[in-house]
Amino acid sequence: MCKTVNLARARGMCAGVDRAIKIVNLALDKYGTDKVYVLHEVVHNKHVVEYLRKKGAHFVDSFEEISSPKDKILIFSAHGVGIETFNKAKELEFKIIDATCPVVSGIHRKMNKAGINGLDAVVIGHKGHQEVVGTVGQYIGDRNKVHVVLTPEDVAQLSIDPDNSFFATQTTLSIDETAITIQALKQKYPSIVGPKDNDTCRATQVRQNAVKQIAAVSDVVIIAGSKNSSNSNRLKEVSESQGIQAYLVDDSSQIDPMWFKDANSVGLSAGASAPEYVIEEILSFLNTLGFITVVECGDELKEKTFPLKEDLI
Repeated sequence: MCKTVNLARARGMCAGVDRAIKIVNLALDKYGTDKVYVLHEVVHNKHVVEYLRKKGAHFVDSFEEISSPKDKILIFSAHGVGIETFNKAKELEFKIIDATCPVVSGIHRKMNKAGINGLDAVVIGHKGHQEVVGTVGQYIGDRNKVHVVLTPEDVAQLSIDPDNSFFATQTTLSIDETAITIQALKQKYPSIVGPKDNDTCRATQVRQNAVKQIAAVSDVVIIAGSKNSSNSNRLKEVSESQGIQAYLVDDSSQIDPMWFKDANSVGLSAGASAPEYVIEEILSFLNTLGFITVVECGDELKEKTFPLKEDLI
């Protein structure tokens, strides 16, 4: 019997990730491998980080890891940083290159404005995630007015000024779960100001919709992506919310053939920071297990682009 791979058309690297990787590559080409440092992983993908590290990029988690900052190039990751981090980098006289995803930068501007106006700010997202840390850090003013929540239960514990409040969301959350939290927030605080629905980026939305589509016709789903990738984890959860077991893997080396012992169809997609060559490598591996036919499923990926400004690098 011919077994099938249902491959999501809307998959893999988003425009913000592509832009960030290009920035690191261009910086390496211009300044050389001994000068380019990236604060945190530029994107959350094992293969991308290893490729850039081998090319010469240095990934660090603090300024203390960099000697002679004045002579060094510092790149902020696609997840963004807070104002204090940016100002500290300026004080140390790094040459700063900001690879923050433009969608995230838009949320940062909203947080700036909320702080200037003295509003209570609610960030819906995962505490400790780099994007959330950066967004919270963009609040200008008393940080005690910034609150991070994730679930309706968190909202129930919240105490903010009902008439002077604002909310934003992490860009890589589950659309369905975020909608429930936003509903709870608006029910408790009808006057709260925020986006019409949420700040989940379009790239995240279309990839989650695609996983719903492949889950509907698959016995099991594979998501290509790293364990620390929020959007990849959400894709796994979307499949499981449809009642279909899903596995998150960096590549085929982490795949157990026993996952497919009773399967005639496998769904396959990739998180927004996963390279296409990983998908191709997984397809080749599935082929050896008898999954010969590949059927592309779901809507076409109509990805926006984020052109680089000439003076950025």
